[in-house]
Amino acid sequence: MQKVLEVMGQVCPFPLVEAKSAIEEIESGDELVIKFDCTQATESLPRWAAEEGHAVTNFEQIGDAAWTISLKKK
Repeated sequence: MQKVLEVMGQVCPFPLVEAKSAIEEIESGDELVIKFDCTQATESLPRWAAEEGHAVTNFEQIGDAAWTISLKKK
């Protein structure tokens, strides 16, 4: 299963706060795709994922200041 979290336009730390909440709603092995445009989140989201043991399966820039990151829940 895949859950998409759209946090475009939200300033940090809200993308991370929303991601922490969203990942609680999915099962282990499921994927959370986060679409965001907060530059700080390009560091905070992967760091949080690593600390929590979630795998980053995709991380790409999709616009001038927009990114998508996919996490597989541990």
